[in-house]
Amino acid sequence: MTDLAAFFSLLTPEGRALLDAVRDTDPADELAVATRLRREHPAELVSAALGQARLRQRAAAKFGAADAGRMFFTPNGVEQSTRASVAAYRADRMKELGVGSVADLCCGIGGDAIALARAGIRVLAVDRDPVTAAAARENAEALGLTGLVEVREADVTEVDVAGYDAVFVDPARRGGRGRIFDPEAYSPPLSWAVETARKAPRAALKIAPGIPHEAIPAEAEAEWISDGGDVKEAVLWFGTEPGAVRATLLPGPRSLLSRRLPDPGVRPVGRYLYEPDGAAIRAHLVAEVAQQLDGGLIDATIAYVTADELRPTPYATAYEITDQLPFNAKKLKAMLREREVGILTVKKRGSAVEPEELRKKVKPQGPNAATVFLTRVAGAPTMLVGRPA
Repeated sequence: MTDLAAFFSLLTPEGRALLDAVRDTDPADELAVATRLRREHPAELVSAALGQARLRQRAAAKFGAADAGRMFFTPNGVEQSTRASVAAYRADRMKELGVGSVADLCCGIGGDAIALARAGIRVLAVDRDPVTAAAARENAEALGLTGLVEVREADVTEVDVAGYDAVFVDPARRGGRGRIFDPEAYSPPLSWAVETARKAPRAALKIAPGIPHEAIPAEAEAEWISDGGDVKEAVLWFGTEPGAVRATLLPGPRSLLSRRLPDPGVRPVGRYLYEPDGAAIRAHLVAEVAQQLDGGLIDATIAYVTADELRPTPYATAYEITDQLPFNAKKLKAMLREREVGILTVKKRGSAVEPEELRKKVKPQGPNAATVFLTRVAGAPTMLVGRPA
């Protein structure tokens, strides 16, 4: 049975009944469940249903259990689709920009198309893979959005997007060997996506957060987005604020806009250490964070900000520093034993030492908690010990 035939078999009454039957199957019980179900159903259909159940369980983290339990996924679709909270934020921004229709190119299983439609935006969702396009079509139907979402199986480079208020492109950034870092190796390449964006009234291009800043077109706005402290993606916006750079934090949203400040100065470690949100670091906005905190850097090459006062900010997590030591695992072990620290959080930036390697050496024991930063201070390998402020 081909992948497409297996997918369509799940849409039959027998397939849907099997999906309901295996919905909550524990992976450890799959073999026993499969053996039992194959007595009454085709083996390939049972395998397809169990595979889809696994994908739905994985997708719940991105889409929520209610939606994921009704949607259809492919392995790549679960891996590469946009988290629902991020897609909803982008759709809301599109709506605020006056966008009423979007050509969603490389739509995958339809995560962004769903968010756009829920914002009241009409969507043409395009993907060239037959199974992926079929999944996007079924997902729009399962969530009651067929009136706003048209799914088309086609090569996105051959689709006429004239007449749409905006274009959204989410090129594939994974290949047979894993994640792709070269934007020109995306499918389709970033250069094609940029040229397509330039022809539209507005556009948003989803890209990897590690994109070099020099690869960003001058007329684009660059936005890095984190959700719950984890950097999820970067977006190039066209038709908004050319040259703007921002970090957006979800939930919120809260956005920090670049003011092109010079790099903060290096200063001695103060009472507090601030760890900027990853989106602010990727957007090169550590200087903006440091200015908010009246702080400086502990090292010219390390994105840790230090200050003498505690100033709450959504753009950084604060820690109160109690000790500063040259890197020495034996001294740290003795300190932690004396303070009965058994709950140890190890963070690193600018250090070659792996946190788990250090944990094995110091063997924390006891009821108390501490955080250790493995880093550099003014170029010297250093351990900073503290706790969340």
